[in-house]
Amino acid sequence: MAALVPTEAAASPDPAGAAETAEAAELSRVLSRLLPGLEADSKLGRRRALEALQRALEAARPEAPEDDPAAAAAAFQGPWARLLLPRLLRCLADPAERCRALAVHLLDLGLRRAARPRDALPRLLPALAARLAGPEPARRPPPEACEELRLALVQLLHLAVRLSGAALAPHLDDAVRVLRCTLLDPFAAVRRESCECAAGLARATPDHFHMQSESLIGPLMQSISHQHWKVRVAVIEATGTVIQFGSGKSVDDVLPHFAQRLFDDVPQVRQAVTRVAGAWLLSLRDRCSFFHKLLPLLLSSLDDEIPEIACGAASLWEQVGLRWQMENEEELKDKLDFAGPPPANHPSPGSRPGLGCRELVFRNLSKILPAICHDITDWVVGTRVKSAQLLAVLLLHAEAHITQHLEPVLRTLLRACADEETAVVRSCTRSAELIGTFVSPEVFLKLILSTLRKSPSPSGLLVLASLIRGCPREALRPHVKVIAVELAHAHICQGSEKRLYGERLLQCVQAVVSVSREDCRGAGVPLVEVLVTVLALWGPAGLGAKVQETLAELAAVESMDGSQELFRAHVGALLERLAASHQDWTSHSKELLQFDVVLTHSGPALGEVLPQLVPILRSCLQPARDPPMRLKLFSTLTGLLLGARETVDSQGQFHGYLDTLIKDIFVPNLQWHAGRTAAAIRTAAVSCLWALVSSGVLSDEQIQEVQEMLMPQILTTLEEDSQMTRLISCRIINVFLKTSDGVIDPDKFIKIYPELLKRLDDVSNEVRLAATSTLVTWLERVRNEAGKCYYQSNIQHLYRELLVYLDDPESAIQDAVLEALKAGSVLFPDLLVREMEAVLHKHRSPTHCEQLLQHLQALPPAP
Repeated sequence: MAALVPTEAAASPDPAGAAETAEAAELSRVLSRLLPGLEADSKLGRRRALEALQRALEAARPEAPEDDPAAAAAAFQGPWARLLLPRLLRCLADPAERCRALAVHLLDLGLRRAARPRDALPRLLPALAARLAGPEPARRPPPEACEELRLALVQLLHLAVRLSGAALAPHLDDAVRVLRCTLLDPFAAVRRESCECAAGLARATPDHFHMQSESLIGPLMQSISHQHWKVRVAVIEATGTVIQFGSGKSVDDVLPHFAQRLFDDVPQVRQAVTRVAGAWLLSLRDRCSFFHKLLPLLLSSLDDEIPEIACGAASLWEQVGLRWQMENEEELKDKLDFAGPPPANHPSPGSRPGLGCRELVFRNLSKILPAICHDITDWVVGTRVKSAQLLAVLLLHAEAHITQHLEPVLRTLLRACADEETAVVRSCTRSAELIGTFVSPEVFLKLILSTLRKSPSPSGLLVLASLIRGCPREALRPHVKVIAVELAHAHICQGSEKRLYGERLLQCVQAVVSVSREDCRGAGVPLVEVLVTVLALWGPAGLGAKVQETLAELAAVESMDGSQELFRAHVGALLERLAASHQDWTSHSKELLQFDVVLTHSGPALGEVLPQLVPILRSCLQPARDPPMRLKLFSTLTGLLLGARETVDSQGQFHGYLDTLIKDIFVPNLQWHAGRTAAAIRTAAVSCLWALVSSGVLSDEQIQEVQEMLMPQILTTLEEDSQMTRLISCRIINVFLKTSDGVIDPDKFIKIYPELLKRLDDVSNEVRLAATSTLVTWLERVRNEAGKCYYQSNIQHLYRELLVYLDDPESAIQDAVLEALKAGSVLFPDLLVREMEAVLHKHRSPTHCEQLLQHLQALPPAP
C-alpha cells in the first residue's frame, strides 16, 4: 500500500499537483493504518475502527488554501475510492447495527468530499440494492431490519442522485429497484425520503428515466392512501415529477387515485393534487392528449372550502388558459380581435374566465360531461358533491356552447336535484341558473316543460325555477305567460301532495315574479291560480306565510295595493275556472280546497261576484252531494256570513240572493235524515243560519221572510242530539221573535212555546237558560198582541209549567225562570197568583215565590 505513494508522487511534476499528491499520500497512510481494524472478529473492534476512521476523516483538513475546495476534493478522491469505499460497502452487511450506521455515515461523508462521487456508483448502487431490495420485495422484508438505517441508506441514495446527476443513468435499474421497495417501506419517513429520491432521480436522468418510470407508478399508488398525510403529499408530488420526466402513459393509471385525493380531509393533500395537475397542464410533454382528463382535477379545486387552495387553483387555471391561448393564437385570432362583452345576466362579468380557459373547456366538454353525469348520482356523497360543483364550473366556462349538450345536462340535473344532500342540490341549482343565463329560453323551456308534462316532480320544478332565475328579463318576457299557464295546469300544480313539491312550485312562481316584474301583468290569473293551489294544498304545512309574501309581491308588480286587491282583479276568472268542475267535487277534491282559499282570501271582492259564487254554493250544498264536502262548505260559509259586510255583502247586493240561500240551501239541509252525518250537517246548517241572522246585514223584514220559511225546521232542530244545535236553535228563535212584531200567524205562534218548554228539561244548563230567555221574548210578543185573551189558556199552562222550574235545584235556572214569570205576569196577574198559591206549599223554598208575589203586588192595577 505504501509503495503506491512514491509512484503517485512521481506522477505529479507541478507544485500544486505535488502538494495534492502529498496530501493524498498522507491520507492513504492514515487509512492504511486504520483499515485493518475493520476486519476484526469482535464487534467492538470493528466499531472502534470505524469510529477512528470517522475521527480521521473529520479531522483531516486540506493543506490547500480555503478558497480551493476542488484541490482538497481531488486529494480525497484517490484514497476514498481505492481504499475506503470497498471496505465501507462491505460493512453495510455487518451484523452489528452500530457498525452499519457508522459505515453509512462514513459513506455519506465520503460522497460529499469526493471530487468525483459518480465514480462510486458502480459499487455503491449494487450495495444499496442488496441492503434495501430483497429478491421478492412484496413478500419478504428488506435485508436491513433497522428502519432508521433504511432511512439513512435511502438518504445516501438520494445524496448520490443529487451529486451524480446524469451519470446515474447506467445504474438506473438498481436505483429503481431500490425505490420500488422503499416506497412500500413500513416506516413513513422512509417512504417520504423515497418519494423525494424518486423525484430527484427523474430530474437527474431525464433522457433515460422514461424507460423506467412506469415501474415506479405501482408502488407510488400503493402509498398514495397512506395514513400519514405527509406521506400522501410526498407521493403526489413525486408522482407529478415521475410522470413529468417519464412516460405519459401512466397518467391514466394515476388519475383515479388523484381524484380520490381530492376528497382528502387534509387540505395540504388536496393542494398537492392541485399543484401537480396544474403543472401537468402547463408543461407535460403530451398534455394535449390528457386535457379532458386533467381539467377536472384542477377545476374541482376552484370550489375548495379552503380559500388558499381555491385561489391557487384559480391562478394555475389562468396560467393554463393563457399558455394554451398563446400556443393557439392564430386559430383564436378572430375571437381575440373581435371579443364581445360578457353575456347579459352573467354571474360575474368582472371576473369572466379568459378566452383560453373557455375554449379549453368547450373543446373538451363532450369528453368530460359523460363522466360527470355518471358520478353525480354515485352512491358516495363526496363524489356527488364534487361532481355537482365541477358541473357548475364547466357550465360557467362553456357559456352558450352548453346548448349542444343541453338535453343530457338537464336530464342529469333532474336526477341530481332530487338528492338528499343539500350541497349537491345547491350546486345543481347554480348550474341550472347558468343554463338560464347562457341558453335561449325558447330552447330550455321546450325541454323542461315537456318533461314536466310527462312526469311532474319536485326536482323538475326546482330546475325550472333555477332556469328562470338565471334568465335575463328581456329574453324571458315573451315566455312569461306560457310558463304561468303550464304551471297552472292541474297536472302540474296538483301533481303531488308532498310539501317539497309545494315548495318547488312556489319557487317557480317566485322566480317568475322576481325576474319578470311588470311583465307578469299578462299572466296574473294563472299565477294567482298557482298560488291559490299552493295555499290550499300546503298552506297548513307551513307555506302560508311564503305564499302571502309572494301574493304581496305580485300585487306590487301589478301596481295593486295588497293581495285583496289582487284577488278583486282575478276572483271572477278564478271562480269561472272552478265552476267548470264543481259538479264533480267531493271532500277530497283539490278544487274544493282552492275554492275555500278563494272565499277566505277574497274579502270584499266576493260581493262583486255573487252571480258566480251563489250557483256554485247552491249546487255543492244539495243533499245529494258528498256530506263531508257540504260540512266543509257550511263551515266556510259561516265564516263569510259572520263578516258579511266585509265579504259577501260588501256591495249591499246580498239580499237579492237571500231567497236562493234559504230555499235551495238551508231548507234542504235542515230536513231531518237519520244518521250522525246528517245530524252534523244540520248542526252546520243551523250554525250558518245563526251567522246569517246575527250578522246585521238583514233587515227585520228580511229576517221575517227567513222566519216564515225556516221556523218549522228550526223548531224541529230543538230536539237534536247535539247540544250546540239545540242552543243555537233557541237563539235563532229568539231573534225571529224579537223581529216579528206581531206578524206571526197566531196558530203558528202558539206552537212555539211548548217546544221551548221542553228545553227547560235539557241536560245542558246553557240550553235551558237560552230557552228561558226565548220564552221571555215570546211573552213580550204576547203582551204586544191586541187579542192577548186568545192566548189565556196557553199562558195559564205556561205559568203552571214555569212555577215548577221556579223550584229547580239550579239557582241560575230559578233566577231565569223568575225573570220569565215577572215578564209574563203583566198578562194575567190574578191567574198567576192563583197558580202560585196552588203550588207554594210544594216548593222546597218559598223565597222565589215570595219575590214573585211582591212583584205582582207592586204592579199597577189592571185597567
